[in-house]
Amino acid sequence: MSSSTEINKPHHAHRTGGHHARVLVLMGGPDAEREVSIMSGTEVARALRQHGSFDVKDLVIDRITKDEILSHHPEVIYPIVHGPWGEGGALQEILEEIHLSDGIPYIGPKPKPAATAMNKLATKMHAVRLDIRTPKAREVRRREALDIVPPLVLKPSNDGSSVDLRICRTEIEAVRARAELEPRRELLMAEEYIEGREMTVGIVNGRVLPIIEIKPQTAFYDYQAKYFRDDTKYIVDPELPEAIKKEMIDATAGIFSALHLRDIARADFMVNDAGAWFLEINTAPGMTTHSLVPMAARHIGIEMPDLCASVIRAALARDDDPNPTISVVAPET
Repeated sequence: MSSSTEINKPHHAHRTGGHHARVLVLMGGPDAEREVSIMSGTEVARALRQHGSFDVKDLVIDRITKDEILSHHPEVIYPIVHGPWGEGGALQEILEEIHLSDGIPYIGPKPKPAATAMNKLATKMHAVRLDIRTPKAREVRRREALDIVPPLVLKPSNDGSSVDLRICRTEIEAVRARAELEPRRELLMAEEYIEGREMTVGIVNGRVLPIIEIKPQTAFYDYQAKYFRDDTKYIVDPELPEAIKKEMIDATAGIFSALHLRDIARADFMVNDAGAWFLEINTAPGMTTHSLVPMAARHIGIEMPDLCASVIRAALARDDDPNPTISVVAPET
C-alpha cells in the first residue's frame, strides 16, 4: 500500500448513489467500559466528519432497540460499544436484524462471531485448534478449587480494557483476588502468567498493521495506563526476530479468519524466549487518542479519518458471504 492513503478502499458508488452516506456512530453502552466507549465513539465521529464523505450522527446509548436505531435513518452503523453487551453479541443481534430487514450494514462481526471473540476461553480454544501458542487457562466458578499454580492471571472471560484483571504471583494473592472479584463475577478465567514483552497487532479489512510493543510504567497495562496515563511507552514495529513477527502476524490473521470476524480487530500477545503467546482478540478495539489501532495505522501513513472511512466503505461494499475469504497483507515497515 505504497501509494493509497486508505486500507483496501472498495468502490461503493452503487451503495451510496454519489451522496454522503448517513453513518450512525453508537457509543456508551451499559457495561464497565462505557466511559472509554464514549471517548472512542467521539473520536470516530470526529474523524468521519473530518473526512468529509459522510453525514455523521453520533449517539450515546445505554441499551437501544431496533426502532430507536431506525428512527435516526442510518445507511451504515458503526457500533463502538465496548463490553459484553456492546461487543459480545447482544447489540449485534439487533444490528443483524436491522441488516436482514432493512439492508443496513454495520461495522464488526455478526452475533455468533462477536460472542465467541468476547469469550476469552472460547477464543483460546480456536487458537489451540490452529496450533497458535496460548497460555493454559480454565474457567473458575465461585468457591471452586483452583488448580493452576501461581503466578497466574485472574480476569473475567468476557470483559475488556483489563477490567477486574489481577496478576497473582502467590497463592495468598490469588485468594485475595478471588475474594475481591467473586462477589461481582460469577465466572473468572484463571490463566498461566507469561512474563515477557507485551505486544498488540491490529488488522483492518484483512490488512495486518505494524506490531506495537507496550511498555507501561505500571505493574501491567491496566485501565488507567490504556486510556489516561501519559507515561505508557509504545514502540511501533519493535525489534524482534523475524520468526516471532511472522508468528504474531499469522496468528492474528488466523484467529480473525477462523472466528469469521470483519472490518477491524486487535490481537494481544506476550513475547518471551519461547515465542509469541496469543492472549485475546478485540473486535471493537479502542479508537481514542491513546488507542493502538490508530497509532499503528498512522505509522504507515493512514490517518484517523481515512482509517475510519475505510471500514465504513468496506461495510457499504460487502456482500452477504457468511464466511468471507480473508486476504491478508503483512504490515509494511
